[in-house]
Amino acid sequence: MEWLYLLIAGLFEISWAIGLKYSHGFTVILPAILTVICMIASFYFLALALKSLPLGTAYAIWTGIGTLGTVIFGIILFKEPVTAIRLFCIALILCGITGLKLITR
Repeated sequence: MEWLYLLIAGLFEISWAIGLKYSHGFTVILPAILTVICMIASFYFLALALKSLPLGTAYAIWTGIGTLGTVIFGIILFKEPVTAIRLFCIALILCGITGLKLITR
């Protein structure tokens, strides 16, 4: 169950990162409110996952999920550049997340 909590926390992290962009520095009210709600939910599910998972592993995977998702949605929603080196670096992050998951009991 802790891995599911960590995945949910990571998805909420993606949501709040995207929300930050749409809130324009917390000047647009609805995206700002939704961003704060997603932040709270993300930390809540991370805290649940940390009851059973090692801190370093959980935190690295949480930020990795957030990073991967934010980059992907940045490309899709905000037309951010797609370069070979950028995709290679994203692949390295994915390898790190997968490796941490595989070695953690």
